[in-house]
Amino acid sequence: MTQSLVTEPIAADSPPAIVFRSGEHRRAFAGHPWVYANEIEMDQAAKALPPGSIVRLAASDKRVLGQAFFNPHSLIAARLLTASATVAIDRAFLAERLSAAAALRDRFHDRPYYRLVHAEADGLPGLVIDRFGDAFVLQLNSAGMDRLEAPLLAALEALFAPTTIVLRNDSPARAQEGLDQHMRVAKGSLDHPIEIEENGVRFLADLGQGQKTGWFYDQRDNRAMVAKLAAGLKVLDLYCYTGGFAVMAAMAGAASVLAIDESEAALALGSRAAALNGVAGACAFRRGEVFRDLGSIDERFDLVIADPPAFVKSRKGLPQGLRAYRKLARLAAGKVTPGGFLFLSSCSHAVEPAAFAAEVARGLHDAGRAGRILKTAGAGPDHPVHPMLPETAYLKSLLLQVD
Repeated sequence: MTQSLVTEPIAADSPPAIVFRSGEHRRAFAGHPWVYANEIEMDQAAKALPPGSIVRLAASDKRVLGQAFFNPHSLIAARLLTASATVAIDRAFLAERLSAAAALRDRFHDRPYYRLVHAEADGLPGLVIDRFGDAFVLQLNSAGMDRLEAPLLAALEALFAPTTIVLRNDSPARAQEGLDQHMRVAKGSLDHPIEIEENGVRFLADLGQGQKTGWFYDQRDNRAMVAKLAAGLKVLDLYCYTGGFAVMAAMAGAASVLAIDESEAALALGSRAAALNGVAGACAFRRGEVFRDLGSIDERFDLVIADPPAFVKSRKGLPQGLRAYRKLARLAAGKVTPGGFLFLSSCSHAVEPAAFAAEVARGLHDAGRAGRILKTAGAGPDHPVHPMLPETAYLKSLLLQVD
């Protein structure tokens, strides 16, 4: 959304104004959608506002930036919603943003399986929505979006008439906003995992008990890219979850696929997905912890895939997490046949791309191997990034050939 300094008449019932400290408005007025607590006048009136209140943001000279969610208890005190100081933040406003987000996704995907809303990049701060046909999974990760739950669900209903709506409000991000963690089925039921489609392949997703929203759309393009290499190859998929990479590799003609994960429930869904697609004979799903059990696998593979959960949960855990990525690269590289391929990913927000690449390079060296980077990649276009928030491009992936 383009920001402009508005001069619209302010009605008496307009949202309260939050004023920047003298000189502290420049970053926000230059387009950054977040305002930090130390940039505003946190007076008693501001501190008294309920978390998630909608406010007007104004410079000390009274110029208004627009409307934002406000949380006096969060480091990110304000999250910009709109450059308009007067538009109502209601069901119609939310429906317009949802409609625009859907129109964008439909340009990239011919089937309704994608991330529908990716927070600030779609003008809906703190909101994540994954679409699984006529089932929708929501994460309301900001106090402001949490307060708008009712009009948000009404807008979703009016636009898409979903059969199932699940609120997966169990993300750790909610704690930073002072919100509780819970899961609730707002519409329909979750009697069993649902079938989804990605790149023409059928999978199963558990929307209630699975990780995050039940499926990781962010790796869609990377799964397709890796599958193109898999024909005739012996494949090892580490942290396979419900078989996204594994089943797609088998569908692309892999000679065999060994898929490893700690979760019995995830492995069961992966095995069922292999059967759904007629490739059960090419896939073996095995329970194991990668760092503990990978050394016991004596064989080597032509293609090794490792897409682990986040090793770094916060800045405090960065050094230890970087060492874990280096160790994973070493172990995985050691299982690649000469001339084979290695695909590694990090979904840790706090790990910068250069740091991830450096740890992978060190791990490759530790394994006594050399190679070359063939491709660096992130998430697909249904996970857009706000231009002023490049740090939110959390997914980092490297495809290498290993000598």
